[in-house]
Amino acid sequence: MKVVIVEDEIAASDNLSYILRSINPEIDVIDVIDSVSDAISFFLKKNEAVLVFMDVHLADGLSFEIFKQVNIEIPIIFTTAYDQYAIQAFKVNSVDYLLKPINEEDLKLSLDKFEKFTLNKDAIEEQLQGVLNMLKETSKHYKLSYLIQKRDELIPIKVEDIAYFYIEMSIVKVVTFDKLEYVLNKKMETIEAELNPENFSRVNRQYILNKQCIKKLKFHFNGKLIVDVEPSTSERVVVSKLKATEVKKWLNS
Repeated sequence: MKVVIVEDEIAASDNLSYILRSINPEIDVIDVIDSVSDAISFFLKKNEAVLVFMDVHLADGLSFEIFKQVNIEIPIIFTTAYDQYAIQAFKVNSVDYLLKPINEEDLKLSLDKFEKFTLNKDAIEEQLQGVLNMLKETSKHYKLSYLIQKRDELIPIKVEDIAYFYIEMSIVKVVTFDKLEYVLNKKMETIEAELNPENFSRVNRQYILNKQCIKKLKFHFNGKLIVDVEPSTSERVVVSKLKATEVKKWLNS
């Protein structure tokens, strides 16, 4: 099976290629494309691909711009770190929508959907339309505030006043822009899902940052980044090489 990967992060495309070959050694990645413009040029020409893996965020814009210039009839599996593009993804020739980081189990399920798609396209399109309708009906409503207990009080904290969330000794803490700190009885994964990804990003396992708290990024060894924030943290906030491009795109959006 010949596939094309449209992805501007080398580490991400290498990881996807590796997992694909682990699942099925007969999968052949015939090309890796890293920009909207190159993707348009590629899909305007005849090619042998039967499936496309496409990141939403590319070096020169959102991949949805590709579909304004060329009609892609090849089934597509979208990949992204953000879930707010799901509805747009299902409006085009999408088989599935994978959230990064991609794991083998989720990828196997997507490939299974692709196989069903090729066997019964009408049934799959009906299923995808159902998912699209569900997504429209359950449009994401992000948290506006958290009710936090402190001693014998309950204090409402507006999300816009929170500089960052961090975890220390398995305890999640909230730090506000006026340098107050509170304990929040929630998991980081739950908090991450409740926040608007345009304003907040989980830059590593320990920190979820408000875009407004970031003063600057510093280059670190091996492609990593160090994030300077205000209020300051007791230890360095380090972003991995794999996550660095994503964080830079988020800050530049």
